[in-house]
Amino acid sequence: QVQLVESGGGLVQAGGSLRLSCAASGRIFTIMRWYRQAPGKQRDLVATITLGGSTNYADSVKGRFTISRDNAKNTVLLQMNSLKPEDTAVYYCNGFSIGVGNAWGQGTQVTVSS
Repeated sequence: QVQLVESGGGLVQAGGSLRLSCAASGRIFTIMRWYRQAPGKQRDLVATITLGGSTNYADSVKGRFTISRDNAKNTVLLQMNSLKPEDTAVYYCNGFSIGVGNAWGQGTQVTVSS
């Protein structure tokens, strides 16, 4: 059974840092992504990493967030630095592989106070 479990969210002051972790079980996904959803807004893509380690970021987080993965441990990390109040959202881990489709975690809350 495929399962994604996020951890590491919390409350931090503006300018601070948090590191989110996503532990996957059941399979290794070709592409892993972090999304976020603020109250009343759509779920937006934050960062992507492929099995080979290629990364891509939303413009709003470039230079502040870093996505990485440990394929041996089947985990994906999102290091978030210089956090802003507008980064406040529920952050979701997503895994995708062709032929399998998407899998989602339950989400973890990140709150950045001004």
